[in-house]
Amino acid sequence: KPESVKLIVVDGVFSMEGDLANLPEIVRLKDKYNASIMVDEAHGLGVFGRDGRGVCDHFGLTDQVDVIMGTFSKSLASIGGFVAADKDTINWLRHNSRSYIFSASNTPAATAAARAALHILKTEPERCENLWKITNYALDCFRQAGFEIGDTESPIIPLYVRDTDKTFEVTKLAFDEGIFINPVIPPACAPQDTLVRVALMATHTKEQVDYAVDKLTKCFKKLEIIK
Repeated sequence: KPESVKLIVVDGVFSMEGDLANLPEIVRLKDKYNASIMVDEAHGLGVFGRDGRGVCDHFGLTDQVDVIMGTFSKSLASIGGFVAADKDTINWLRHNSRSYIFSASNTPAATAAARAALHILKTEPERCENLWKITNYALDCFRQAGFEIGDTESPIIPLYVRDTDKTFEVTKLAFDEGIFINPVIPPACAPQDTLVRVALMATHTKEQVDYAVDKLTKCFKKLEIIK
């Protein structure tokens, strides 16, 4: 119904496969159907946009998004999180969100850590620049080595295995080679889309990426995942 409350909830960066939400199209649908948008910036904060402001800023659509939420536990290296919206929405959440009402306040130490990380994001932009340099380098390396990495546009790089048993096997083989990767199996993905996830940091080096690609290529070939 046109008068019904409609909320579009979406990740800015999808955490398993590293692809971005098509926010411009989502904003178009918002306007067409008189809806609101909530974006989870868990994996976009500190990575995309000006000074790491996130995917909404990356697309220049922050003012078109009604609710932005995120966590301090990813790029800000702390615990806790936030919700940003207009005053009326925040006031409603304060009085109606049970998960907020029945949770303890964030600790002073965790809050200070998040604030310090935000300060670093603003004053040391070279960290984000380094992250994108190493990300683009790694994306090229994995593609050239023959890995299937899907449509990722972020430092989250999925290496598709498409077999649950082999997903665990290749994770163990990689660990034995000194490479830590996360196995992703159902229900986090469809059975035919199992993968291992590589996640990059601003402090990774080209030498480390070269080592990882070489060892992962060896592991994937051993299990005949790639040729």
